[in-house]
Amino acid sequence: MGLSSNRVEDLSGHACNDSFELPTSNNEPLEVHRVCLPPHKTTLQKLRQRLLEVFFPDDPLHKFKNQTCLTKFLLGLQFFFPVFEWGPQYNLKLLRADIISGFTIASLAIPQGISYAKLANLPPIVGLYSSFVPPLIYSVLGSSRHLAVGPVSIASLVMGTMLSEVVSYTEEPLLYLQLAFTATLFAGLFQASLGFFRLGFIIDFLSKATLVGFMAGAAVIVSMQQLKGLLGMIHFTSKMQIIPVLSSVFQHKDEWSWQTIVMGVCFLAFLLTTRQISTRNPKFFWLSAASPLASVILSTLIVALLKSKAHGIQTIGHLSKGLNPPSMNMLYLSGPYLPLAIKTGIVSGILALTEGIAVGRTFAALKNYQVDGNKEMMAIGLMNMAGCCSSCYVTTGSFSRSAVNYNAGAQTVVSNIIMATAVLITLLFLMPLFYYTPIVILATIIITAVIGLIDFQAAFRLWKVDKLDFMACICSFFGVLFISVPLGLAIAVGVSVFKILLHVTRPNTGVLGNIPGTQVYQNLHRYRTAVRIPSFLILAVEAPIYFANSTYLQESFIYLESICNYRVLRWIREEEERIVANKETEIKCVIIDMTAVSSIDSSGIDTICELRRTLDKRSLKLVLANPGGNVMEKLHESDALESFGLNGIYLTVSEAVADISSFWKKEPELPI
Repeated sequence: MGLSSNRVEDLSGHACNDSFELPTSNNEPLEVHRVCLPPHKTTLQKLRQRLLEVFFPDDPLHKFKNQTCLTKFLLGLQFFFPVFEWGPQYNLKLLRADIISGFTIASLAIPQGISYAKLANLPPIVGLYSSFVPPLIYSVLGSSRHLAVGPVSIASLVMGTMLSEVVSYTEEPLLYLQLAFTATLFAGLFQASLGFFRLGFIIDFLSKATLVGFMAGAAVIVSMQQLKGLLGMIHFTSKMQIIPVLSSVFQHKDEWSWQTIVMGVCFLAFLLTTRQISTRNPKFFWLSAASPLASVILSTLIVALLKSKAHGIQTIGHLSKGLNPPSMNMLYLSGPYLPLAIKTGIVSGILALTEGIAVGRTFAALKNYQVDGNKEMMAIGLMNMAGCCSSCYVTTGSFSRSAVNYNAGAQTVVSNIIMATAVLITLLFLMPLFYYTPIVILATIIITAVIGLIDFQAAFRLWKVDKLDFMACICSFFGVLFISVPLGLAIAVGVSVFKILLHVTRPNTGVLGNIPGTQVYQNLHRYRTAVRIPSFLILAVEAPIYFANSTYLQESFIYLESICNYRVLRWIREEEERIVANKETEIKCVIIDMTAVSSIDSSGIDTICELRRTLDKRSLKLVLANPGGNVMEKLHESDALESFGLNGIYLTVSEAVADISSFWKKEPELPI
C-alpha cells in the first residue's frame, strides 16, 4: 500500500530525520519535516506493551535484571517482605526512637481502639484485639515507616452502619460479631486482590473532592451518634441519618444525665484544647497524643472514687483478660446474610485502603522515600485476612496515630511492634482497670478524633478551583447526612464518574492564533497577542478522539446536512460570521492541531473522514498537524491517509501554514 504524501514515511526500521526546505516570505528557508509512522509492532507486541503500561508502569522487576540467582532470591525476599530490606541496617539508635514513638502512639491507640469498636457496635475488647495482631503483620509486610496501624473511625462507622441496618447488635450480638469478622475477611481479600493484580487505579474513583465531602458528612454523623454517650441516654435510634438522630435525642430528654453531661463537656473541652495547642505548635504533639489516655485514667479514677454518687454515669464494665481468641470458626460463609457481609467488607475495605495508602504516601513524601501502592494494598489486605481469624475487625493506617508517630520521631515500622507490645501488656494485665471507665469518655474521644475530618479549607479550595468537584463534595456530604453512608458515597462516586464522562464526551476545543514573531500557535482566548492567520481556521482538540466524543466533535466542526433544526458548525460558522463582519479573506483551509490527541479509534477515524468529505463539499481543505504515533498508525492501517493526498499531514501548525501558503502563491489558479 502506498502512502498518501511524500512527507509521510513508513520508517519503522530506523530513525526518521528526513526533511526539506521551503522558502518563506522573508526568503529564509523553512524546514518542513516528514511525518513518520511509529515502528512496526505485531498485535502481540502491542498487547504486551499496553498491559505493561496499565499494570506495571513502575517496572517492579527492574532490580532483578542481570543478577545472580542468590541475589534474585534476596531481592525477592525484600520485595515481598520489606523487613528484610531495612532489618540488616537496624541499630540501637533507631530502636530508641521507635520505642519512644511506639509507646506514644500506644497511649492514643488504646483509648481509640476501645472507642472505635463501640462506634462499629462491637465489644470494646475487639478494638484492643485489632490494635495488637494487625500492627505485627504490617511490620513485616508494610513499606511505610510511619504508618500506625489500627482501627479507624471511617471504616468503623461504615461497618457499624451497614451491618446494623440489617442485624441488631443488641438482639443478635453473636450473629453481628460473626458478620463483622466475615466482612473483615472479604475486605482483606478484596484489598490483597487489588494489590496482587495491580488494580489499585480502581480506588482512584474516590476522588479528593468525594472524600472531603464524605469524611465531613461522616464526621457529623459520628458526632451526632455520640450524643447517646454524651447525654447518658439508654434508648437511642439505630438509624444514622441526622433527622432520626435528632428526633431520638429530644424524644428521650427524660433520660439525659446531668452528671454525664458535665463530665462529657469538661473532658471534651480538655481534649479539644490540647488538640488545638498541638496543631498550632507541633512541638507539643505529645499533648494531643497523651490527652485521650489521660482522660481515660482521670475519668476512671473519678467514677471509681465517686461510684456511690455517680449512678447516672454508665461505664464499660467487665473486660476479659487474655490474648486474641481464634475466630476462624466464627466466619459466616453461608447463609442469607453472606451478601451483606461481602458488601460491607468491600465498601469498608475500599475506604480503609484509600485512607491507609494516602496517609502512607503523605509521610513518605515528607521523608523523601517511596511507598509502593500495590505492596501496601497486599500488606493491608493480608493484615485484615489474618485479623479476621484472630477476633479483629477492619484496620488500616490511621492519620491521627500516624501523625503522632511521625512527630514522635519514628524511624521504622518497629514503632508498630512497640505499640502492639504495649497493647499486649494491657490485654494481659490491665483490663480490670477499665471496669469503671465511663462510656462518655469514649464518646468525647471519638468526637475529638472525627472533628479533624471536617476540612473547610479544602472545601473552599474546591469551590474556588473546580465547581464540579465542589458539587461532588456537597453531594457526598448531604448524601451521607440525609440518606445513608453507603448511598452518600455512591452518589459522590456517581458525580465523579459523571465528571469524567463529561470531560471525555465534551473535550476542550479552541481556535488558535499565531504569537507574533514566533512559530507558536496558542488559544486566541488565552493569549490576547495571538493573531488569526488569513484564510486559515486553526482548531485544537485536547482529548482522544473516539466513539464517546466523535459525534460531538463532528457537530462542533461541521454542518451536518442530515441533522435538522440547523445544529451546525460552531467554530466554522462563527469564523465565517466574523469574516463577513470584518470583511476579511474567506476561509480556505481548516487545520486541526492534534498534538493533544493521544489516541483514536474507528469511530474517530470515521469522524475525520466524514469531516474531510464535508469540508470538500464546501471547497475547504482539511489538514492534520502533529498527529501522534498511535493516531498515525491507526490512520495508516485504515487507509485514511490515502484520502488526504499531498500536503494533508504536517508535523507542526507553523509548517502547515507556511507550506500551504507557499503552495497557494505558486499555484493561485488551481483549486484548493
